[in-house]
Amino acid sequence: MYWLCNGHAMPFFRSFPTKNNRRMHQINNEIESILRGIIAKRMHAIHEGESTKDDLLGLLLESNMSDTDENGQSTLGMSADEVMEECKLFYFAGMETTSILLTWTMIVLSMHPEWQDRAREEVLGLFGKHKLEYEGVNRLKIVTMILYEVLRLYPPATVFTRKTYKKIEIGGIMYPAGVMFEMPVLYIPHDTDIWGEDVHEFNPDRFAEGISKASKDPGAFFPFGWGPRICIGQNFALLEAKMALCMILQRFEFELAPSYTHTPHSVMMLRPMHGAQIRLHTISS
Repeated sequence: MYWLCNGHAMPFFRSFPTKNNRRMHQINNEIESILRGIIAKRMHAIHEGESTKDDLLGLLLESNMSDTDENGQSTLGMSADEVMEECKLFYFAGMETTSILLTWTMIVLSMHPEWQDRAREEVLGLFGKHKLEYEGVNRLKIVTMILYEVLRLYPPATVFTRKTYKKIEIGGIMYPAGVMFEMPVLYIPHDTDIWGEDVHEFNPDRFAEGISKASKDPGAFFPFGWGPRICIGQNFALLEAKMALCMILQRFEFELAPSYTHTPHSVMMLRPMHGAQIRLHTISS
């Protein structure tokens, strides 16, 4: 399940002027520039006596202000760079991943209208066209199976990294502390030895009895990571995706436009290279 990442074992790999590396550096620089500007404006407002806003950035900056000494030097608070990294993490983990998951779900359900019909039937059977309820959303089985299968085939994050904190043996090989490993989220769900001969097919029924029985190895499905550092927002992310998908299914039927080209592409996250051209048709009452 683990393989040594050249990009981390050889740090200079990411400095190679490849097309992907250049694009990733450009995106990262643009994001950091925007965030630094926002943080600077908020810090200026705080120093001018304005009240902090009740959002993530406001809470982080307010906490930092309370952790400074009489000279204005930070004692326990985070640096500006650390605040920026936290903002990046929460944005990509809390918004970008869910939107990408919904995009792939609508694409796949457009390709497989029979599953779109089954999902809509379940949603309308539980809620009709009324407002969604938390208890009802948690009872959705077909929708949950569909989202799991989409996460298996098109995980927003295609790889996770882990670092050995002590000498450890993995797969019969002894590694020292400080070695970086990658967990290939995209490759393992396409292993026929684990998932069967239909591994490349969209088949939500494989999750009919839950994640643990979907494959030969319960640890083969980890779109949110695994172990003590598993994504703390996974339950919220799935709830958010379920509610958004339910609201779409209540109101629309959808299909792919002729201009759509199926080209999954990974630059930081797995997304459609040319976008998702989808036609929506309002469902009559």
